Amino acid sequence: MTELLTERSGRIVAARKLTRRSGRDSAGLFLAEGRQAVAEALADPDGVREVLATEPAAAAHRDLLAATHVPVRLITERAAAGLSETVTPQGLLAVCELRDVDPGALVAQPPQLSVALAELADPGNAGTVLRTADACGAGAVVFGAGSADPYGGKAVRASAGSLFHVDVVRGAPLEPLLTQLRAAGVTVLAADGGGEAALDELHDELSGPVLWLFGNEARGVPADLAAVADHRVRIPMRGRAESLNLAAAAAICLYATQLAQR
Repeated sequence: MTELLTERSGRIVAARKLTRRSGRDSAGLFLAEGRQAVAEALADPDGVREVLATEPAAAAHRDLLAATHVPVRLITERAAAGLSETVTPQGLLAVCELRDVDPGALVAQPPQLSVALAELADPGNAGTVLRTADACGAGAVVFGAGSADPYGGKAVRASAGSLFHVDVVRGAPLEPLLTQLRAAGVTVLAADGGGEAALDELHDELSGPVLWLFGNEARGVPADLAAVADHRVRIPMRGRAESLNLAAAAAICLYATQLAQR
């Protein structure tokens, strides 16, 4: 950690490209910022290329950095600001390999609980759903074409490290994948405020392998995908709220499922 990298250093210029989806996909890498994300990344150090830290951050997280064989490089505060998407950069980042899993692996060995996202737009919701899926024991989260990138800075932060615990499938055409999963014995449930099935009335449907399908924050699950599902499921609401936001709905559905499966 002798050389101090500036915003003009080649490594920093290359890392800055990872703040864009095209740069991440081209390099096969992404940035994880902050102690929680970096610590979870370093739990599997084979997927981490290097850690970048400002001098204050390196001192503050000396215990974490001293315990890894991953190269740690010192960077200036200005370099850290150029790599961060936050107002107050944390000064600690890991350059990680993308963790994409082939959708065929999901069909070959379906998890007991998994999630698919259709045209989900908000990266904060993407990360929050990842975190909730992890908390409820899900094995995989599928990001369909047109969904937010789970490797973007805001999504990685919102996942609070769960990105490193759950298999991630990106860009798979959802309709054939859902059809294949149903053929493999997975019950596909589409979250829909106007669904014909009520979540609190489902029993056997939740006990086996389940995939929950969530849609766009404003438009919901596309009709063609909802038609593939075994059931369109609504969350009964006893109060006067018109609806739930996507992240809250996902939390309720996934928690109810893991209770039934337990």
